[in-house]
Amino acid sequence: MANAKEIKERMKSIRDTMKITNAMYMISSSKLKKSKKNLEDTEPYFYTLQSTMARILRHIPEMEDNIYFQSAENKQEKKIGYIVVTADKGLAGAYNHNVVKLAEKELSGQKNSKLFILGEQGRHYFEQHGMNMDKQFHYTVQNPTLDRARQISLEILDLYQKRELDEVYIIYTAQINAMQTEAEKKQLLPFKKADFKIENLADVPVENLVLYPSPTEVMSRIIPNYFVGFIYGALVEAYCSEQNARMTAMEAATKNAGDMLRELDILYKRVRQAAITQEITEVTGGARAQKKKRSR
Repeated sequence: MANAKEIKERMKSIRDTMKITNAMYMISSSKLKKSKKNLEDTEPYFYTLQSTMARILRHIPEMEDNIYFQSAENKQEKKIGYIVVTADKGLAGAYNHNVVKLAEKELSGQKNSKLFILGEQGRHYFEQHGMNMDKQFHYTVQNPTLDRARQISLEILDLYQKRELDEVYIIYTAQINAMQTEAEKKQLLPFKKADFKIENLADVPVENLVLYPSPTEVMSRIIPNYFVGFIYGALVEAYCSEQNARMTAMEAATKNAGDMLRELDILYKRVRQAAITQEITEVTGGARAQKKKRSR
């Protein structure tokens, strides 16, 4: 059994760790509120874009001539791009693990794929496992912005337009609700008309839209902006999920540290009591020995 001094030193170390985990919890909580507000501020613009695209598509029977709606003819040889969004830091529970495992699962079944990485944790993981990364976006995922989302989108769209990619997916952590998150894979390109929830209601008159120079040209202008919004939304949602995961991990760590302190406090009191009892026994034994010596 450890002595009282060793137990006190360990308790001090745990208290110092508790201060760090509690501070990290508070920081993540603050960052989560800020990132949620940023997402809420930009959502109306992108929802308007989506509704505009839905209105246009309602008037256009087919979009086969638009590159953004064209599916690859040869499904066996199609080139697939995966954008994988991880965190720059750890200490967020299973957040990074779930994303990279889902990415590995998707990549294992693809012979002709390209990997695009955001986040230091994902970069380190794929480097250590000897997996080829076609592009490493050296932007910190700690500060998702529209400008960074636009730069990422421009590179991906350029590859898609050059037919170097037939399909594009993003793998990130989505927020199911305020407390639950889940690693997901979503298709970015090509688009499908069904994704825009086009409804032709019988009682609602269909308005006349005149699109210049052509419907396809108009869609080709709108879609890149919508694509940027999708990327930006995924980055912010992943960042919110990261902070949520870190809050949960730090809360659990703080609680476990508190439980350890209570157990060590009990152990310290037992050791201290045993030491006091030992001292009393030694003093009593010494007194008895002195008393016997005098009586002789």
